[in-house]
Amino acid sequence: MADNTASSASTSTSTAPMKTKKDSQGLLLGRYEIGKLLGHGTFAKVYHARNIKTNESVAIKVIDKEKILKGGLIAHIKREIEILRRVRHPNIVQLFEVMATKSKIFFVMEYVKGGELFGKVAKGRLKEEIARKYFQQLISAVGFCHARGVFHRDLKPENLLLDENGDLKVSDFGLSAVSDQIRQDGLFHTFCGTPAYVAPELLARKGYDAAKVDIWSCGVILFVLMAGYLPFHDKNVMAMYKKIYKGEFRCPRWFSPELTRLLSRLLDTNPETRITIPDIMNKKWFKKGFKHIKFYIEDDRLCSVPDDADVDSCSEQSLSESESETESLRSVASLPRPASLNAFDIISFSPGFDLSGLFEEGGDEARFVSGAPVSKIISKLEEIAKVVSFAVRKKDCRVSLEGSREGVKGPLTIAAEIFELTPSLVVVEVKKKGGDKGEYEEFYNRELRPGLQNLMLEGDTNMEMAII
Repeated sequence: MADNTASSASTSTSTAPMKTKKDSQGLLLGRYEIGKLLGHGTFAKVYHARNIKTNESVAIKVIDKEKILKGGLIAHIKREIEILRRVRHPNIVQLFEVMATKSKIFFVMEYVKGGELFGKVAKGRLKEEIARKYFQQLISAVGFCHARGVFHRDLKPENLLLDENGDLKVSDFGLSAVSDQIRQDGLFHTFCGTPAYVAPELLARKGYDAAKVDIWSCGVILFVLMAGYLPFHDKNVMAMYKKIYKGEFRCPRWFSPELTRLLSRLLDTNPETRITIPDIMNKKWFKKGFKHIKFYIEDDRLCSVPDDADVDSCSEQSLSESESETESLRSVASLPRPASLNAFDIISFSPGFDLSGLFEEGGDEARFVSGAPVSKIISKLEEIAKVVSFAVRKKDCRVSLEGSREGVKGPLTIAAEIFELTPSLVVVEVKKKGGDKGEYEEFYNRELRPGLQNLMLEGDTNMEMAII
């Protein structure tokens, strides 16, 4: 489904709100106040809406079930949801939730009110520092997608939105593919994309590397931002395809030598020698003013980390061992008292209230009882994180351990929370928040459980019987 309605901002002037039989007052499922129509496509419409509880503006993509059933697109919709859940990044439009009725499917998405990047380019070429900023954000988002096995395959200025701060957001993953769609030859074979931005290997109608196809499209976008026009253009589509296939383009005189060299690598007709994203990010032209975006997921929402945020990155720690220990003790000394567990909490844990700290079979979490002070438990978690170069994020009696190694499902993130059981005992709950389950289990068994073993209460079999 290649509807551009997945974008959450549009210049549409329609003000007609969506009406449904169940929500005659404009409320969708009792939660969202529906506003003006932002845009529409073959299978869906996008409306501006407001969350009546939080007052947050959102964009709601309304998909007609009957139309997608007739078009055989159910699997496509499921894949789009999976993709949007997998690629949560500050420069990608977020999917907050999916709801459905008998006749409609609703994607509740981030509302990006700055419009399409295409609107800016239509007024003329951009200044180099502005174009560079957008390109940096685009490459950051695309690289993030590729690390998770997601390939956009329809990158163009119309699918790049700008928020109120002027930051870029990649939208419309309707033509995206995931790595498990790759055939035995290791390549994709579906022809897709927008003619002016399509890579030459797609024109050959053979298998292609989708990551290299996205990089080509990024090159065309960069050229357009800097020049104000397309590198390959002709009124006759077949003539344009011929230029693309041969790689015939010329950089304007105002392009710097560094930019020209970068574009020649981006728009290399041979995908084997075309530049990769790590190499792009290593180029001098790209690195100028570039800052890596730091963010994390909290309560299923994306949160940005300010440059001066208090986050302990164990791999970049500059404090000495004694300073680090002193700082750690100082930070935990002021911790509030852990939340108490009542009888209902304990009952809800049974029979999975695992006082021995062992895994629940097939689960992504574990619990154990400890008589150690909260400060000592948190210090031990920080110590374990330091060994494996994980970043540590602390808030009250919650600790998040965040890996840096990218994978298909993102970096491994583990949350530990401490609850008061009695004035002298606490329950430590450890669970996977993000990343691969196998990697989590390996880390838990090799590092986390052995590291916390000495803090676990001895003889907790009798304790378990007493609690039950």
